[in-house]
Amino acid sequence: MTTLLWLRQDLRLHDQPALIAAAAAGAVVPVYILDDDAPGAWAIGGAQRWWLHHTLDALSKALEAKHSKLILRRGDAVEILTKLMEETGADRIHAIRHYEPWWRKAEAALGERLCLHDGNHLARPEHVRTGAGTPFKVYSGFWRALSQMMPPAKPEPAPRKIEAPDRWPHSYTLSSWDLLPSKPDWSTGFGEDWTPGEAAALKRIDDFADKVDEYEATRNLPGEEGTSRLSPHLHFGEVSPRAVWHGVDGHHDAEKFRKELAWRDFTDGVVMAMPDYADANGRPKFDTLPWRTGKAADADLAAWQQGKTGYPIVDAGMRQLWTTGWMHNRVRMITASFLIKHLLIDWRRGERWFWDCLLCADYGNNSVNWQWTAGTGIDSNMFSRIMAPLTQSEKFDAGDYIRRWVPELKGVSDAAIHDPDEAGCRPKAYPAKIIGHREARERALAAGRQI
Repeated sequence: MTTLLWLRQDLRLHDQPALIAAAAAGAVVPVYILDDDAPGAWAIGGAQRWWLHHTLDALSKALEAKHSKLILRRGDAVEILTKLMEETGADRIHAIRHYEPWWRKAEAALGERLCLHDGNHLARPEHVRTGAGTPFKVYSGFWRALSQMMPPAKPEPAPRKIEAPDRWPHSYTLSSWDLLPSKPDWSTGFGEDWTPGEAAALKRIDDFADKVDEYEATRNLPGEEGTSRLSPHLHFGEVSPRAVWHGVDGHHDAEKFRKELAWRDFTDGVVMAMPDYADANGRPKFDTLPWRTGKAADADLAAWQQGKTGYPIVDAGMRQLWTTGWMHNRVRMITASFLIKHLLIDWRRGERWFWDCLLCADYGNNSVNWQWTAGTGIDSNMFSRIMAPLTQSEKFDAGDYIRRWVPELKGVSDAAIHDPDEAGCRPKAYPAKIIGHREARERALAAGRQI
């Protein structure tokens, strides 16, 4: 018997329930389909394509080491899987369950041919419910309910053997997909910070476990390596959440980190209940908020994207994002709040930029995080809560972080680095603030009062 293994954001061999089931049934044809049509406007962004190339290459080599092969196809996933079943004589497709609306639609279209497995969450989001049986709209309640279901099962090892079919179907070559940027190659900084693939992901868990006890104290400090930096590996499914959960066993201060890990489950539950959450305000009353548009707003958006706002902590974050495909979590909140509140630009424009630039831009996580910051979501800050970037920068000791990513400010003292404009020592090469904090705050509050 031959079965297909449909791979998406679950690119690993260990703790891969779909692979384990397929391998137990007989010959396996692992297939990855680059489907840019089903997601529509949410096809994977440029930064994610860089990672995808390298992780598919790593997975292909791992499969070859087990005398198997990764089949690459491009186009409509449902049509291609249907054709592959005919080509190979497969009677079943094994896959891990996904929650993006386009994948849920594809899974429904495949019907009984598809055998779905749970492997990308600590628990199935639809199984974590309120006492009334409804989805949670507030994370704190979700976490309490999920905690009662923990710990998750221990991760399972990769199959010792993956049986090959009698004949392999045709496959594209990875290089023919042109996933890597060129002319220009804006990804040169990615390789300095990241090594995609399952082996690197497992090593990162081990490295982080040694310092997870310091996580609560250091995770908000941009200048320190206090976060796990596992988000791209989790996004592409190079490790399972339960492998990460158990990877920090034995550390008494791991709960804060595990609470952050569970946020991914919560966000998938949100987009399962509200599939258009990436495009529509979670609170409809915000549909009338008077966002700025036009040439002046476009110019401000470009300054934000390029890290030229005159706010050092904001500019450092945006430049880190462009260079490495990642941004420190505390700085993500600061930069997002700045775009929404200081510049009064629609959160969806920032969400789109992050989608294209972040290596770890989950559909659920990205949209829920932006709406949380904007105050437009079902679980979010109040719109009137406006983060003060200059105060945040000083509070979280971002001086060295700023000097690394904004070299124009390398020579500025610790006392002035957070606001060189105010200190009167701004270098000519660094731009002045595009708007004052007080002016921006008053404008945002006035807009909020209109709704």
